[in-house]
Amino acid sequence: MTAAPATGPTREPAGDSAGEPAGESAKGYTARFRIWRGDTGGGGLADFEVEVNEGEVVLDIIHRLQATQAPDLAVRWNCKAGKCGSCSAEVNGRPRLMCMTRMSVFSPDEVVTVTPLRAFPVIRDLVTDVGFNYTKAREVPAFVPPPGLAPGEYRMAQEDVNRSQEFRKCIECFLCQDTCHVVRDHEENKAAFAGPRFLMRVAELDMHPLDAAGESGLDRSRSAQDDHGLGYCNITKCCTEVCPEHIRITDNALIPLKERAADRTYDPLVWLGSKIRRRGE
Repeated sequence: MTAAPATGPTREPAGDSAGEPAGESAKGYTARFRIWRGDTGGGGLADFEVEVNEGEVVLDIIHRLQATQAPDLAVRWNCKAGKCGSCSAEVNGRPRLMCMTRMSVFSPDEVVTVTPLRAFPVIRDLVTDVGFNYTKAREVPAFVPPPGLAPGEYRMAQEDVNRSQEFRKCIECFLCQDTCHVVRDHEENKAAFAGPRFLMRVAELDMHPLDAAGESGLDRSRSAQDDHGLGYCNITKCCTEVCPEHIRITDNALIPLKERAADRTYDPLVWLGSKIRRRGE
């Protein structure tokens, strides 16, 4: 015997309110990209149409363009996990890591524009010369070990560790350097201004309870003001907004550093205290 066919109502495949068939959103779509192409001699935006699949990031699309349409497209990348900072670029005008920018944040009909970091000289296509940042890094005096202690003998309270540990998350993507208008819009400032990434490094060392820079004659907060251009920063917090590690650069590093620099320079009691020699010296 054969079973009788079911006589109940049939169920239509699930879809959204617009009548999209089930699974259609997972099949991908064709996106429009505008990518800056050029070198030190100049360049411009080139238009591409490229396939986008579910779950992809902007760096995936750049790699697909290299594989299918633009094999000579230059782009810097390494880990593709948001930890090396290599794939920094500007996506629709905002400094981002391409490997951490999901295509799902853009609508399918939106044109996605990818350009190199504007604050630094272009080498080719999306690759820029970020040597300025390494120059500034070398200008920041290193940690000064406390006298009488060898490496491995340092001891810090956990509260003090927590205070500066946030700054250690920096992956040196230089997005904060790129978005800082002091660097971005005024080339003439670069000689005198270290930028938020390295002022944050100065702040980290200045609040380090074991740093003995003061005993060696180095006042880090004063140096930040005089040598690294802290006064140029007007705390717009744009550096904090683009940090992929969510470091509160402005609130937790730059503002406290500015307060200490101001106290040591303008507060008469702090100034007087710095002039009085300690007992026993």
